Amino acid sequence: MIEYRNVRVALLGAGSVGSQVARLLLEHGDELASRAGAGLELVGIAVRDVDAPRDVDLPKELFTTDAGALILGADIVVELIGGIEPARTLVLQALQSGADVVTGNKALLATHGPELFAAAEQVGAQLYYEAAVAGAIPIIRPLHDSLAGDRIERIMGIVNGTTNFILDLMDREGSTFEAALSTATELGYAEADPTADVEGYDAAQKAAILASLAFHTSVPLAAVHREGITAVTIEQVRAARKAGYVVKILATAERLTDEDGVEGVSARVYPALVPESHPLASVHGAKNAVFVEAEAAGDLMFYGAGAGGVETASAVLGDLVSAARRHVIGGPGIAESTQSALPVFPIGTVRTRYQITLHVADAPGVLSTVAGVLATHGVSVETVEQSAATDPGDGTAGTANLVIGTHLARESDLAATVVALRNEDVVVEITSVLRVVGV
Repeated sequence: MIEYRNVRVALLGAGSVGSQVARLLLEHGDELASRAGAGLELVGIAVRDVDAPRDVDLPKELFTTDAGALILGADIVVELIGGIEPARTLVLQALQSGADVVTGNKALLATHGPELFAAAEQVGAQLYYEAAVAGAIPIIRPLHDSLAGDRIERIMGIVNGTTNFILDLMDREGSTFEAALSTATELGYAEADPTADVEGYDAAQKAAILASLAFHTSVPLAAVHREGITAVTIEQVRAARKAGYVVKILATAERLTDEDGVEGVSARVYPALVPESHPLASVHGAKNAVFVEAEAAGDLMFYGAGAGGVETASAVLGDLVSAARRHVIGGPGIAESTQSALPVFPIGTVRTRYQITLHVADAPGVLSTVAGVLATHGVSVETVEQSAATDPGDGTAGTANLVIGTHLARESDLAATVVALRNEDVVVEITSVLRVVGV
């Protein structure tokens, strides 16, 4: 039997993911040691309350409330507390002590990533974070390593299982947003307060991480344009399906060139129309998927479980094995590449397509008026569909619906077009405005 040196592992947090990481470490220690070339010795688990009930039965002697002392005795620290503090302070303490850190904390990385990576580089430590985006799906390491020699053009990701579950239920079963959210809550997909998910905050954090990594540029969370799904109606979802689209909320990171020829990046989150033929349209339930468009490799898609204790623990353990291998081999950690330092463009510079649904007066010249508004703002019409007019039966003019698809145009011009349409007398109501992607 091969004798391995031990690498001491400290675990911070024993929630749904942390407890599964601890269980798998203890149950499969010998197998993990053979892969890492070192024994992974779990020296302790730092928690707020050692007596709190947990889903996994773990040895009581491993628990402690003294995270600081535990960190000082570890070679690798696994942070699964979540949130900003005390996670930030503890991760910095671990890095400054020379320990490698494995984290799944998307909020921490999106907010304080540059600070943490700088701290790791200063002492030659390594910060691993595969579990921070898309749960069990391997996307961080492919972007960091496998595609490091390629040029990423765009990433579109379904990176929040709760919102994908809700929109999928609306699409496939005809549920309203409220009913779908209620079902998601009952099944445990949505938190009691679902704001972080349904308003796009969670996806925005992941978009910032993906954009920073893919484009070797620090993309702050504040620069990510964010829209949630609370305004998406069942009527929009039905109309989308009728037109050959599926409504998905996407985290998009894209390389752009502005009108002055300056190259930069954009990171944004919003609900959009995805063609039924696009691979992202077939991502159902609470699954996640990340679609990568690269210059040399072409189109790649990574699909799987985006959350779940044991699923996310898989990503954490993958990082843990990598960290242990590094300790066996020796040498400093690899610094995070942010040398491109590309500017982050505001949403207005993005070129996209809109589908605008209007409730208009059924009168001569309405279509030309609407087309004139679009032309004034430099927006070209690609498709127009008009529904049959309705007659109120009281002698007054009826109304009709117009569904207008635009060609590619600047987001700022499209937004100005929508504002101008609202001010036209012939427009009774703008019932839906959605972006069209993937075409």
